[in-house]
Amino acid sequence: MIQQMESDQGGMAKDPTKNRRVVMPSWTEHEEIKELQQSYSRNKIRTTKYTFLSFIPKNLFEQLHRFANVYFVFLGALNFVPIVNAFQPEISVIPIIFVMAITAVKDLWEDQRRRKSDQKINNCLCEVYDRNQKRYVERRWAEVCVGDLVRLCCNEIIPADMVLLHSSDSNGVCHIETANLDGETNLKQRQVVRDLPQQGSEFVPENYSSRIECENPNNDLRRFRGFMEHPGKVRVGLHSENLLLRSCTVRNTETVIGIVVYAGHETKAMQNNSGPRYKRSKLERRLNMDVLWCVVLLLVMCFIAAVGHGFWLSGIQNPIFMIPDGTHPALAGFYMFWTMIIVLQVLIPISLYVSIEIVKLGQIYFIQNDLDLYNPVLDTGVQCRALNITEDLGQIQYLFSDKTGTLTENRMLFRRCTVAGIEYPHKDNAISLEQYEEQGCGDADHSLTLRSRASKKSLSCKSLSCNRSSVSLNTLTAESETHSVHDTLRRHAPGAFSSTMECAVVPDPDLQAKLNTLSSPKHSAVRQEAAEISHIMDFFLALTVCNTVVVSSPTQPRHMVQMPVVRTPLRSLEEMKAMFQKLSLPRFPSSPNQNTDTPPSLTKKLFTRGRAASYFPNSSPQTPITNLKSPTTPTGTPSNTPSTPVTPALSSGAWTEDMEDIQKSKNNSADESESDDEDEAEELLYEAESPDEAALVQAAKAYGCTLMGRSPEQVLVDFPGTGPLSIPLLHVLPFNSSRKRMSVVVRHPLTGEVVVYTKGADNVIMELAEAAEDGFSREIMERTQKHLDQYAREGLRTLCVAKKVLEEQEYKAWLKRHEYAETCIENREELLLESAERLETNLTLLGATGIVDRLQEEVPETIEALQEAEIKVWVLTGDKQETAINIAFACKLLRPTDHILMANCDSKETCEARLHELQQEITHVTKKGMPEDGSSDCVLVIDGRTLDYALQKELQGSFLDLTCSCRSVICCRSTPLQKSQVVRLVRDELKVMTLAIGDGANDVSMIQVADVGIGISGQEGMQAVMSSDFAISRFKFLRKLILVHGHWCYARLANMILYFFYKNVMYVNLLFWYQFFCGFSGHTMTNSWVLIFFNLLFTSIPPIIYGVLDKDVSDKTLLNLPDLYKSGQNSQAYLPSTFWMNILDAFYQSLVCFFIPYFAYAGSDIGVFSFGSPINSSALLIILLHQLVESRTVTWIHAALLLFSAFFYYAFVLLFSITCVTCNSPTNPYGIETKMMSEALYYLVCGLTTVLALLPRIMFRVFCNSICPSDLVRAQKMERLPPRDYYASLQQWKENKAAQRLSSRHVPQNLSVNADVPHLIDCNAEVGAVLS
Repeated sequence: MIQQMESDQGGMAKDPTKNRRVVMPSWTEHEEIKELQQSYSRNKIRTTKYTFLSFIPKNLFEQLHRFANVYFVFLGALNFVPIVNAFQPEISVIPIIFVMAITAVKDLWEDQRRRKSDQKINNCLCEVYDRNQKRYVERRWAEVCVGDLVRLCCNEIIPADMVLLHSSDSNGVCHIETANLDGETNLKQRQVVRDLPQQGSEFVPENYSSRIECENPNNDLRRFRGFMEHPGKVRVGLHSENLLLRSCTVRNTETVIGIVVYAGHETKAMQNNSGPRYKRSKLERRLNMDVLWCVVLLLVMCFIAAVGHGFWLSGIQNPIFMIPDGTHPALAGFYMFWTMIIVLQVLIPISLYVSIEIVKLGQIYFIQNDLDLYNPVLDTGVQCRALNITEDLGQIQYLFSDKTGTLTENRMLFRRCTVAGIEYPHKDNAISLEQYEEQGCGDADHSLTLRSRASKKSLSCKSLSCNRSSVSLNTLTAESETHSVHDTLRRHAPGAFSSTMECAVVPDPDLQAKLNTLSSPKHSAVRQEAAEISHIMDFFLALTVCNTVVVSSPTQPRHMVQMPVVRTPLRSLEEMKAMFQKLSLPRFPSSPNQNTDTPPSLTKKLFTRGRAASYFPNSSPQTPITNLKSPTTPTGTPSNTPSTPVTPALSSGAWTEDMEDIQKSKNNSADESESDDEDEAEELLYEAESPDEAALVQAAKAYGCTLMGRSPEQVLVDFPGTGPLSIPLLHVLPFNSSRKRMSVVVRHPLTGEVVVYTKGADNVIMELAEAAEDGFSREIMERTQKHLDQYAREGLRTLCVAKKVLEEQEYKAWLKRHEYAETCIENREELLLESAERLETNLTLLGATGIVDRLQEEVPETIEALQEAEIKVWVLTGDKQETAINIAFACKLLRPTDHILMANCDSKETCEARLHELQQEITHVTKKGMPEDGSSDCVLVIDGRTLDYALQKELQGSFLDLTCSCRSVICCRSTPLQKSQVVRLVRDELKVMTLAIGDGANDVSMIQVADVGIGISGQEGMQAVMSSDFAISRFKFLRKLILVHGHWCYARLANMILYFFYKNVMYVNLLFWYQFFCGFSGHTMTNSWVLIFFNLLFTSIPPIIYGVLDKDVSDKTLLNLPDLYKSGQNSQAYLPSTFWMNILDAFYQSLVCFFIPYFAYAGSDIGVFSFGSPINSSALLIILLHQLVESRTVTWIHAALLLFSAFFYYAFVLLFSITCVTCNSPTNPYGIETKMMSEALYYLVCGLTTVLALLPRIMFRVFCNSICPSDLVRAQKMERLPPRDYYASLQQWKENKAAQRLSSRHVPQNLSVNADVPHLIDCNAEVGAVLS
């Protein structure tokens, strides 16, 4: 099989450009590969859109993608055609030039910011090997190429994606911090490529000649597939553990050397740099539809004018005021159609689109600077990543939430466990957790830094100091005006998931006593069963080694601790062997003779002095000990015979400088043992990739099973009774969302056997352990399952731990196929998944753990407020049903009187029948009363398997009908794919506005599918945040973000858009009415300058401020009365009816504004422009005062802008009238405005016109607000009351709403409780019926 694979790969290598990349050192003499590498992208990046020459044409091209811009450019060009032009061609292009110029300036400013950031990044320096000079030289990042060998020091940022070839760490390990990529502050381990010829010695670039074949560039940060072919044609698989990603930071190693495989825009960091997210909001989609209606209205008006002009020409015979040109009336009418398009062009609001962008920027500014949404712990506020959907926050109807890390803290605290079927309640630990929660220390954990005692010197690691300061994060990404969360986390957290309570676990006395029998079996009070002790030992060994935790020093938390290796006391191991022999356990191989007086505080002393013990697993011992075989076997290379179980010896070279100190520590160990125990918690700092791992490792440490160090090939564990044990680490099968478990393959330090330790979701592990046939294992599984159910009822997160012992032949057979999977490039993930599943079968269950993850603060109040706002809240979680239900009660998603509908099915037919049955149950329960929203007090709880069936096309309708009748839905055991499928189904089929919120990578797909995606910058990095539209740091901030800012943004923008339509239609109709009195000739009664500037300048600024600052109801009232949010859900501010009402009102006001001056000046000898003067003035006053009528807030800013607009208009027309003689050729506007304003009739006409035009709207508002006021109007009136009356009215409002909800809710008299969920009685004083 392997030979066939190699031949296939060799064949594909003939065409490396097809789907693979070939990389060799840049000085290679292979011409074909050299030319190929030169074709790869260089490391220079350019995120700008434009160059000096391309800015104008490219920006114009981009802006002309907007229909409105194309429309106005077309009209501007049309006005240059003499036969159809309406006024001076130069004037007609002013509006479009003005709007496009503003947009171009904005684009240019943004591009300049990107240009400066690019220059800063490209000019960073790094060391690249120069073959001509035979040394490393400094080069700019932009000059780095694929195939270059780059050397980096500690704390330097990686300039390109590189395969790790050398590390100064003796184990070939390098640790990186990926906060710049995904926000995770815990260290990630990377390792040198296996079997490099120069591994373990000083790296000489000249001697490196291996060839790399890898996949083409892609954006998957967690995948890297390829292989390295050494000169001897030996191929070694390459994985993501061998790849150093651009923009990550080297943290724990003096120097690393790598070869660049991806550079510049081909790096994974740049492939993921998609910039801000752009979505089309629901309001924008409605706006586009109404713009089309305005286009239809424009065409109708132009058609009427064209037909009227044709009939007018046909009805007159040889007029003395016209020069005959022989044009047929029908053709003249056709020309007039296009002329009227130009005259009435402002019916399409050209400035509306620019105004909307400005308003949204203003709204985002106020959201991001709201102090109520600021988290002082993380020093961050709201991040608005999507710039154009702020108003969608005010129309949310369905909210889909993750549980862990979103509703809860995602700060896992070990609570209790069960081992070998025996439950250990950890009562003292529960008491300490309760005291911790009562003190409210959760938010203060950020200040927990492992303190450095004044009497101790800091860890001095000169080799880790940096001569070159590292590049800050903002040089790697576009600069943001808000604080980035991963910066904040790095400032406040010395290590990931290392809070006070995570480190303080109080052991259970019974379990502690049993574990102590390993170290003192002779003094054991009770003789323990051999199998039980074996399970306990394996259980804690699995907790300690089955993880990816990195061990750090407390005084230098960003540097990994070198593995301090000590010799195991012989007495302990021999006593342990004797005890196991007495208990009839399998015999262990004999231990070698070892020194017996190793001081117990050796590790402590090493930390205190600041010297890290170097561990050389493959080096021969120099101490006077019998010859030892290395306990480690290189990964993927099994030993021919089972290795002798030994503990590593000390290398004399590594300890020469410290021998005197070690001797002193021996003499003083007894005196300092007590202080060592007191400060034991401060000795080590664990960097975990997930809070679960950190909690379990800390729990094991509390029992004396301490993880002391980790290398790619072994793990050092301090175990009770044995001292430090070196455990050979053969393979790590990482956690996978589909497998829902992780495994490690180790060689047992005492038995020499190959053992697989697995931990994962309880349902998965229990299924894999079902094959156990002996009665003891079955009894353990039954007891453990009961304990798991109990943990779930208490709301604990559960994990199961299991093991499997492999025979050598079985392991070798598996390893052969696993190595094949590792070296494949195509389908590697699928092959590795199959390989892991082949290994993780017939497991022996060891036990399970229960971890508490407490709710975030104010989560119940937030969910209750959202539900009062008629937002349906769904929880999509991967936890057990019982755990999810318990959390749902705690956060008030479930109420004591709710009916819980359980759906757990094993087949599609059963699922279909169950959905039908539940629908009938709901109908029966609600037949005596149904709430206004059509949903009952039923809550559906559905598991992942049933959800799979329900999401199939045949059952989607039944599933949605059922959920629409429920107040909420809880989806348990759901996968990331199922989460996104549920959101998409509800969004598309029910046509509702959806919001998804989550904090982890498993929530990304759900966040991206929803109309509004919100990421929580929590404990699981920045994956969710980077995929979201908005980012918050706590779930409680969702309350104000939606109920207040969402309501304001929607109401402001909706009213502003309607106002723009109104004022444009109103003013354009004035020109249309005039056509009936000028033979539909396309002439206007005002000069072209005023015509162009009226909507562009004179009336455009007030609505922008109106859209940013207007408040219909205060934030205090909106938070106290969440049901006010329903106005946005129902789109009450912007309905088709409100749009057409505004259009009709605009028609009426235009009729009044035109015909009152017409009749007032009828029979007089005033000119056309003189007739238009009072019309323009009246229109301005009507439009400005109309906004005042519609405004809910009038401040000095609003008043000042309204006065400024009026003053600006009159100043312009007066100046124009005084100075311009030929500005409006061929007419002469000189002196017209000054003459009209000197007459009393002018002011009388303007005043009367304004009053009559606004009177119907004012009367309509008075009638509606007095006779049938909406809830918003009632709230506005309530806010005008004195404080005492206000709070009394507020309380009365709440009581009335609560009474309405109770009256519409049917509560049955007979409540039944399902025996499957008895925990509901424990959780609540009153329990709702559970329909099963």
